[in-house]
Amino acid sequence: MSDGERRRESTRRSEFAAGAVLVAPLVLSVLPFGLLLGTLAAQRGLSPLETFLMSASVFAGSAQFAVLGQWSTPVAIAAVGATALLVNLRHVLMAAALAPALGAWPRPGAYGAMFFLADEVWALALRRAVRDGLTPAFYLGLALPMWTAWVASTTLGNGVGAAIEDPTRYGLDFAFTAVFLVLLVGLWRGPRSLAPWVASALAAVAAEQWLPGAWYILAGALAGCVTAALAGASADDADAR
Repeated sequence: MSDGERRRESTRRSEFAAGAVLVAPLVLSVLPFGLLLGTLAAQRGLSPLETFLMSASVFAGSAQFAVLGQWSTPVAIAAVGATALLVNLRHVLMAAALAPALGAWPRPGAYGAMFFLADEVWALALRRAVRDGLTPAFYLGLALPMWTAWVASTTLGNGVGAAIEDPTRYGLDFAFTAVFLVLLVGLWRGPRSLAPWVASALAAVAAEQWLPGAWYILAGALAGCVTAALAGASADDADAR
């Protein structure tokens, strides 16, 4: 191996380690929910192997919770598929926001990265992309520990997670909310960040009140994106003047 190859390999390892260290606290936050999902899957009749395959191939906690809430025997494939699609439509917008940072990546790697686009991974990757650029090794350092923890905890939860009978008793139901509040702080870019956040929150609350299902997720994401785009266009016009 040449000196240049050694340096590139060392850089890749450092980038992977940096991503893994950054995501470590969030990995811990998903473990209770993984156990909880595994418990729910067991109650719906899924085996540990089936739970493992679901988490490993889907890797979308909110969609998995929504689908298990509708699970029955026989399985209503169309309803389950529509629910998962609706809940995960926000990933289209998330991927679009991250796409400029993946422009220099090999095409297969960029497409493969989208499989791991969990909310926490996306937020940390976007923050890194804005500040220092995003390398495949850093992204993998974020994504692989999160994926591994989710798959392991849901599979384990299928067997032993029933011990957590009431997660609200321990405040575990607030864990995801706390995680996203912390992520928002990291994404703050001054007063211009406020308008999209407010628009997203208002749209999500309104949709949750007036629309059935999980449309509030997509409504909040769309409102935030549109507001951010309009604010950016207005700022560009002002700069041009």
